[in-house]
Amino acid sequence: MKRLGLTSFVLLIGFVCIGCRVEKDHRLGDAPLDEDFWSFYSPDPECRMQDVWTEEDGVLVCSGSPLGYLYSKADFSDFVLKLQWRWPAGQEPGKGGVLIRMTGAHKVWPKSLEAQINAGDAGDFWGLDGYELHGPLGRTRAIDHEKFGQLTNIKKTQALEKHPGQWNAYEIRADGGTVTLTINGIVVNQATGCSPAGGRICLTSEGNEIHFRNIEITPLTGK
Repeated sequence: MKRLGLTSFVLLIGFVCIGCRVEKDHRLGDAPLDEDFWSFYSPDPECRMQDVWTEEDGVLVCSGSPLGYLYSKADFSDFVLKLQWRWPAGQEPGKGGVLIRMTGAHKVWPKSLEAQINAGDAGDFWGLDGYELHGPLGRTRAIDHEKFGQLTNIKKTQALEKHPGQWNAYEIRADGGTVTLTINGIVVNQATGCSPAGGRICLTSEGNEIHFRNIEITPLTGK
């Protein structure tokens, strides 16, 4: 049998993998505003990403204005997303969120599943613009909103947010139709029947300054 040279072997592997979808780990700790990973949406066509989102010593700083979001250029299905967030010291905490499995048109707010960060409500779920999810009867409600469409809310089980200036840890585990939220090491919410099961990841700008760091996305493999 004729031996393959190194170049031929690499080309062969390349041909075998054409058409395969390979989800990679993404660690944005040192460069959280990586423009190869993120894109940006604002309803203001004159607004640029750098007008809202900046990077300071490994911290992703969102000014909060105008409304909009960073969104991943790639889609993600089953994964664990870890990040830290904080409200600036000396300021009133406000509104923010992480959107996962975002699909459809860009708008405020797109079809997606929100892991809430709003002060006092961190750990809540919101199914936005008709995104389907299910939770315990006592903590789940549905709303028909004139502007934002059909919304589904699942309340967290407990409040674990730290004071402004202190970092909070969020872990969002999306595994098929089940999504689990963990704040500062404790599970605070779980939704089932989550659909669609794939889409973009977004960080929102909702009117208040908020900081993020140590963003890591690890696809779930071997399922």
